[in-house]
Amino acid sequence: MTEHNYDLLVIGSGPGGQSAALQAASLGKRVGLIERKPYLGGVSLQTGTIPSKALREAAYLASRFSSRGMRDAGQIREQLHSGFLSEAVSRKQAVIDRHERLLLNQLMSHEVTLLPGEAGFIDAHTLKLRNSNGEALQLSAAVIVLATGSRPRRPADVPFDKERVLDSTSILQMRRLPQQMTIIGGGVIACEFATIFAPLGVAVSLVDSHDHLLAYLDEDIQQTLEQDLLDMDVQLHMQTRIQQIERQGERVQLETDSGVKLETDVVLYALGRVPNYDGLELHAAGIDADDLGWVRINEHHQTSRDHIYIIGDLAGRPSLASTAMEQGRLAVNHAFDRDHAAPAGQLPMAIYTIPELSYVGNTERELQQQGVDYVVGRARFSETARGQIIGEERGFIKLLVDRTSRALLGVHIIGESASELVHIGQMAMNCGAGVDLLANTVYNYPTLAHCYKNAALDCLQQLPGSRSSRGQGT
Repeated sequence: MTEHNYDLLVIGSGPGGQSAALQAASLGKRVGLIERKPYLGGVSLQTGTIPSKALREAAYLASRFSSRGMRDAGQIREQLHSGFLSEAVSRKQAVIDRHERLLLNQLMSHEVTLLPGEAGFIDAHTLKLRNSNGEALQLSAAVIVLATGSRPRRPADVPFDKERVLDSTSILQMRRLPQQMTIIGGGVIACEFATIFAPLGVAVSLVDSHDHLLAYLDEDIQQTLEQDLLDMDVQLHMQTRIQQIERQGERVQLETDSGVKLETDVVLYALGRVPNYDGLELHAAGIDADDLGWVRINEHHQTSRDHIYIIGDLAGRPSLASTAMEQGRLAVNHAFDRDHAAPAGQLPMAIYTIPELSYVGNTERELQQQGVDYVVGRARFSETARGQIIGEERGFIKLLVDRTSRALLGVHIIGESASELVHIGQMAMNCGAGVDLLANTVYNYPTLAHCYKNAALDCLQQLPGSRSSRGQGT
């Protein structure tokens, strides 16, 4: 039997890589974690999830003053333009530094060996690790997990300059708020940044080729988000493509497919991401990528080589930090024949726009396509005492329930704390609980979670054999 340096080598220290390394270490395995950057955490911690959400939180807290009609809203907005972004970036960096220290301590306490350098395959079990000094080290492992993440797509005809034409990484380095910003794209990243900058007084335009933003969402959620964007004075240019981007001094000029010219201070190009396979020499391991640059994997995240796993952004959608962590845990358990090698059930999704939104399970569109007979229960945040206290006017919870079995089929939420609230519905679904449990549960008062009770009671009124009425004192 071949003797390897490690039981497991993980390439990439993002959420998926961390999870895989720590899970294997907890099983008593010899684990090496390879990271080519001079810092830990990958895109999620350094240039993606954590910094953008830290910036979003700062924007959200600051914008609440003006959106709630506070007395000094005009003065606050002026202050935001002059110094907010610089302070927010500093705050973002403090969050990153602290989280990186916590991660380092966690890995060291589990005796995970940190291996700085860029890795490439020599053969299916052997890697060459090249450090910053050009020195090479040869390592081998019984199991290898690839968790190298993704990066913003940067077409050659887009003049990125990290100053006026930006991607989702470089935009986080801006130190002053621009007067105008044009965002190209209508996906998650585009919508999140639009709702970060628009409430701060930036004139935001969003250009996308589709009919609607995030059309895969529940229709009620999608329409509410679009209306929120319009209320923030975001200019939506739908069914529009940008043909040319040209920097002209301190301005950027864009030309659409219909010949319309747009001018702006800053452009954020947010159309897709590409996998980070560069330098891995996959062919040496006997692994091939498809024409779009992705590698096929099975339900256990195995490649055509059973001992090589791919997780996180490299695995494709949903490309979330939360799913990457779970994929890392499950891949390691599967690799070493441990229990808990199957997912726990429905996985939640969250989009950190302002307001944030989250969902789990099916949409109405999907249920209709499947021919499922269902009922819809709704409850608005504004109908609860907590919603009235915080001034939540549009937020709501929407439940989709099977008419016959009373099973919970989908939960869709938009508004404050949506990404937290969704877990109540997720747990109910994963435990096989029906709508009756949500209706009969007592929730703290006043809370937004109480909307679950109201939405469940709304469902029960539509189900056969139910005798229920809306709760009082909501």
